[in-house]
Amino acid sequence: MPTVFVLNGPNLNLLGQREPEIYGRHSLEEIAARCREAGRRLGLEIVFRQTNAEGELVNWIQEAGTEAAALVLNAAGYTHTSVAVLDALRTFPGPIVEVHLSNPYRREAFRARSYVSLAADGIICGLGATGYVLALEAVAERLRNRRDETDREA
Repeated sequence: MPTVFVLNGPNLNLLGQREPEIYGRHSLEEIAARCREAGRRLGLEIVFRQTNAEGELVNWIQEAGTEAAALVLNAAGYTHTSVAVLDALRTFPGPIVEVHLSNPYRREAFRARSYVSLAADGIICGLGATGYVLALEAVAERLRNRRDETDREA
């Protein structure tokens, strides 16, 4: 069963409390449960983590490089500021899907700039907690397609 790291950046531990009109009313624990359920349905093992520390997020991305087949990332505020996160993502060999609960393109101008997007295979934004499930469906399909291509080559 392929492992997918679902990594979350700063302040997402406050979901459901912090600006629910922007980020929704689901807690991070509820989103984690939805991801684990989707993982079971899709045949994926989910490792779900959140940190407020940039260095820890970079370490987890590096760990994913050897432990995970795919990566779903909501880097939150680090999306718009962290070259370190981008550099770590560029070392990851599998599919990467960037997720945002809100639509950054409908918010402050600085949020439209994403360093994560420079390394991501795809972006899902503005769909709330459902975006995480859609990201897992996308990486599951990418992983299936890679296995099918490998099988054909063998």
